[in-house]
Amino acid sequence: MPELPEVEVTRRRLERELVGKSFTQVVRRVSKLRLPVPEELTTILPGRIVRSIERRGKYLLFDCGCGWLLVHLGMTGFLQLLRGTPLPEKHDHLDFFFGDGQLLRFHDPRKFGIVTWFTGDPRLHPLLAGIGPEPLSGAFDGEYLFDAARGRKVAVKQLVMNSAVVAGVGNIYANEALFRARIRPDRPAGTLDPTECTELAAAIRNVLERSIGEGSTYRVAEETVAYYPQKFTVYGRGGEPCVHCQSPLDEIRLGGRSTVFCRKCQE
Repeated sequence: MPELPEVEVTRRRLERELVGKSFTQVVRRVSKLRLPVPEELTTILPGRIVRSIERRGKYLLFDCGCGWLLVHLGMTGFLQLLRGTPLPEKHDHLDFFFGDGQLLRFHDPRKFGIVTWFTGDPRLHPLLAGIGPEPLSGAFDGEYLFDAARGRKVAVKQLVMNSAVVAGVGNIYANEALFRARIRPDRPAGTLDPTECTELAAAIRNVLERSIGEGSTYRVAEETVAYYPQKFTVYGRGGEPCVHCQSPLDEIRLGGRSTVFCRKCQE
């Protein structure tokens, strides 16, 4: 699943290419992904200009003046920037054509993505209203995290992956941040002290910013989607040596998700 850095890299790419350009046509090949795809997109968007492209958690928000196009990539979705009118392939569900000849194509094999329309403040949309602060914003810091964790028995990894607590921290980056902060992922969140919360909040910011800066594990490229393998310290490395102490990394399941950590380095 594309995580926050993947969505942010996608947003920046699309912002460079599409802001200021007008839609000329929308082709809708399915009526429903995770949620219904509004049929009115085919009549509302042509002639409208993309004013900005923002991100809230893992959602992309296209400001079209008269409303907002909300896009979530789901488990397997991605957006392609194409030229001309290449024939659609299986799972190419929507095409957004622009006046300069570019085409933005939404591809999603499992149909877990979302493409919808909203005319109010997008942050008040039911899908976004309950999302917590952005982890790269000043609203997310150690003090906030300590208050959110206080008295909670849930594992700290599950706490930081809860989008109502903090926006968009997925499995990969939760693993990496907890290792950087030297905190066991299965530790009850309420046992963290203010210093540990400050270190964890900083670690989350650091691993996300680093991934965005390196191009993340995913980004939109011309006519394809390019994947950039990264060297993670713990994610996907269960049983391999810890980069610090060389002890074998443990792999467990937390909340149904693979969780890798070092028993010696993380407390």
